[in-house]
Amino acid sequence: MCLSEALGGISFCGADVGGFFKNPDEELLQRWYQTGAWLPFYRAHAHIDTKRREPYLYNSDVQNRIRNALRQRYAHLPVWYTLFHEHEETGEPVIRPLVYHYPSDLNVFDIDNQLLVGSSIMVRPVTESRASSVSVYFPGGPNKIWYDFEDFKPFRGTGSINIPVSKVRVHYRGGSIIPRKDRPHRASTLTHDDPFTLYVALDDNKSVKGTLYIDDNESYDYKNNLYIYIKFTYKDGVLSSSLIDDARFSTSAWIEPVIINAPSGIKHASLKSKKLETTKLQTTYDGENRSLTIRKPGVSVMDPFTIIFSKICRYF
Repeated sequence: MCLSEALGGISFCGADVGGFFKNPDEELLQRWYQTGAWLPFYRAHAHIDTKRREPYLYNSDVQNRIRNALRQRYAHLPVWYTLFHEHEETGEPVIRPLVYHYPSDLNVFDIDNQLLVGSSIMVRPVTESRASSVSVYFPGGPNKIWYDFEDFKPFRGTGSINIPVSKVRVHYRGGSIIPRKDRPHRASTLTHDDPFTLYVALDDNKSVKGTLYIDDNESYDYKNNLYIYIKFTYKDGVLSSSLIDDARFSTSAWIEPVIINAPSGIKHASLKSKKLETTKLQTTYDGENRSLTIRKPGVSVMDPFTIIFSKICRYF
């Protein structure tokens, strides 16, 4: 229903988590929280005659799963906010069926249990009871890469794969930059000045792009050009940012870590902007060398920057 609404021009669609009437069992209540986190409108709400279902009424395992779903939602609020800005400017839906971006793939025409958040995030919610695995379709053909959003495990767009569902299946499209705020807080208003984490998912050409929109989150001052609209790109070992237009907005938010599925052998990275220059940023690989983390670039989001990745010299 929400995908149809979005295609019809109404993107602010979602579900009352848990259902407005009747009572889901404990398993499906958790699945509902995990699913609802990836719809534009997200709230827990029910009829007065339903049973109490606040998360704190359940055991610690259930609470942790619901808490993780909520934190995923909060971490991706910059993505949602940017998409709604672009929806206002262009009319493109915030969530989209697979056929929206892959109309030549006949296999996606009947898929309505997966969705795209913008063009860069693909979600396969689990809505079946007692499911231990689900079939996930990866569109785009063998040259398209989809990365698990937690560990950067790659999947090629070669059809359906049966995947365990100990967690909700979320994948970043290769060629995307996902801006997130990963510090947990009690409310989204407390995150406005928090640093951004950039997740960089490279495609086969080792290139990527993404956008980020920021304003005061409250007023209509953005109509008076009080906002920032940023473009990120990565190509040939260089990650850079630039302002898309002349609008300006003052914020104390900055770029903290950058996480990228970079090629092996990166020794360090250097950053340069108008206000900051750092010749050697701290870099570390994860345990399986799938991703590289640039720890603290520390550059303001208002300050266009360039990060250059350097490989280890063979003579050392």
